[in-house]
Amino acid sequence: MTPDLEAIFARPIAHRGYHNADDGIIENTPSAIQKSVDHDFAIEVDVQETADGQALVFHDYTLDRLAEGSGRVIEHQSADLLKIHMKTGTDRLWLLQDLFDLVDGKVPLVIEIKSLMRRDAQGDFVRHIADQVAAYKGPACIKSFDPDMLSIARGHQPNVLRGIVADGAEPGPDYVRYGRVDRFILRHILHAPRTRPHFVSYGVKDLPKAGPSLLRSMFKLPLMCWTVRTRDQRERAARYADQIVFEGFDPDKTAT
Repeated sequence: MTPDLEAIFARPIAHRGYHNADDGIIENTPSAIQKSVDHDFAIEVDVQETADGQALVFHDYTLDRLAEGSGRVIEHQSADLLKIHMKTGTDRLWLLQDLFDLVDGKVPLVIEIKSLMRRDAQGDFVRHIADQVAAYKGPACIKSFDPDMLSIARGHQPNVLRGIVADGAEPGPDYVRYGRVDRFILRHILHAPRTRPHFVSYGVKDLPKAGPSLLRSMFKLPLMCWTVRTRDQRERAARYADQIVFEGFDPDKTAT
């Protein structure tokens, strides 16, 4: 592994930051990120595209669940989104550059690019994020469920570390647009010759699987697994992965 990739895998990765809604610390907010930094955990965040092509640090495609707003993120200008408060706590919505300014290289960042599944794979958006990551001075990488996004990032900024996010790709709401063959390709990461990921991020509940296991054992791609919440999942992760994306506990103490 390169030094930056080693840094990203060196410590447990806080899923959407070290958040706790009961304490008013909401996922993907400055408060959750700062608490991760305070605990020296790496951080995974999600970014959504705004109407003007900026990267909003937010998981959902719509604002309604967590923010004092409504509608799809992609339908709002970034300047308007930055005025919106979260439903709990004191945080407001913020952009990827704000996140970079806060973390400032103190801990590694894993940036998951959320895909709208458009034909163009949101090319300009991906290139914009890749440029931001390339300019950032701390350890950081991107990842996505969408292989086309990885291909775009690879072509535009090949030195920016990129990972594929995957799971068992079973039939259901998350894969309603995919046929059986496409789901097989995603499940076993058969697009790897095209996307050339530097690492794999795989659903812990679906480990082990042939694709990520082969990439890890034969091609030495490190494997992080998501989202580890229980003792059993942590034990599974220890057998099949190199690092965990965790939520709901302190991995420096106990798993549950």
